[in-house]
Amino acid sequence: MLKGFMWLVMLNMIIPASAQDTVHISLPEAEKQFLKNNLSLLAERYNIDIAKAQVIQARLFDNPTITVSGSLYDPEQKKYFNVSNVNGQYDIALQQLVRLAGKRNKEVKLAETSRVLSENKFSELLRTLQYSLRSNFYALYYLQRSENAYGKEISSLERLNNAYESLLAKGIVTLKDAVRIKSLLYSLKAEQTSLQNQLNDQQASMELLLQANKTYFIADQDNEVVSFSLIGKYNLQSLIDTAYANRTDLRLAENSITYANQNYGLQKALAKPDLTIGAEFDKRGSFVNNASFLTLGMDLPFFKRNHGNIKAAKFEVMQSKTLADLQKQSVENDVQTAWSKLLNTDRMLHSIDPGFESEFEKLLDGITLNFQKKNISLVEFTDFYQSYKENVLQLNQLYNDKMQAIESLQFAVGKKLF
Repeated sequence: MLKGFMWLVMLNMIIPASAQDTVHISLPEAEKQFLKNNLSLLAERYNIDIAKAQVIQARLFDNPTITVSGSLYDPEQKKYFNVSNVNGQYDIALQQLVRLAGKRNKEVKLAETSRVLSENKFSELLRTLQYSLRSNFYALYYLQRSENAYGKEISSLERLNNAYESLLAKGIVTLKDAVRIKSLLYSLKAEQTSLQNQLNDQQASMELLLQANKTYFIADQDNEVVSFSLIGKYNLQSLIDTAYANRTDLRLAENSITYANQNYGLQKALAKPDLTIGAEFDKRGSFVNNASFLTLGMDLPFFKRNHGNIKAAKFEVMQSKTLADLQKQSVENDVQTAWSKLLNTDRMLHSIDPGFESEFEKLLDGITLNFQKKNISLVEFTDFYQSYKENVLQLNQLYNDKMQAIESLQFAVGKKLF
């Protein structure tokens, strides 16, 4: 049963490595690849081009309309299509729509605001995806550090387990001690497998963000990532002010108010009729031959004066202002929450001796050697291994928590701070 379990663990570790390309990647390299390859960003960029094209369309004037009519059959001359100047008949009319109440200018301004909205939507998507990338990168980095710690501990225990199996065969050690070592080894491997499943989820997110399927990323980062940042120069109010100046979702909310107001103005203008002006020449069909006319036309706004659209646009203005106020409150809450998390995590890490982790690493080999020499008991040995594992995991989690808090704060203020 145990041998079958071990084969499953080994297969789980070997298959992903053989089926995927392993790539070492730093955060700057990941961000560069993300900007180049991410399909969501590429698709959103097209919305900006679409909005620019709509601005061009809004600036165009309406086309004139020309109407030509002629005689189909002249019974006196017994001719079809008799449009000759001598005795034929034809009529030519040219008309141009003249839009009143500044409708065209209002539509141009509305299209330009729509373009700005598209640009800010792209910036907001970029901000969100960059946060996801950076957050995912640090989670991957510290999970891989924890996996490496498991690997080192398991490697040491495997050597010890092999030695105990040989000593057990010779009757030098008891079956109880040998089984206890083997049980600890299997427990660590099972926990390592669970950790690898978490890593697989992070890997899948990285592949999607970087559009790099069948790639196993190893996050590379220098020691500056886990060093303490100088955060004392910031305070909550300055961070909130920074967010007000930089958050693209706030700019989107402001753009929405502008768009709603412009649309409201356009809808009121649409209630006013436009003027159609034209000229007409009639060869022989009027009160005199070669008659010329000036034509003017306008809708009479008796029944339809755009009441419904005007009312709806007014409510949209009120709605956009309410949503903007809500977004402003959300920004303040985001900054305050992220700031508190960063302060709490930073205080916790400051309370830990910087040399604690390295000292624990040095003790690992020494404890194994002392156990083999019978200087410490099996209980002390297993207790140390459990403590080592738990402390490594906790430290990596704390480091990750701090980097996640930093990224959350930078996401909340819309600007890189550290």
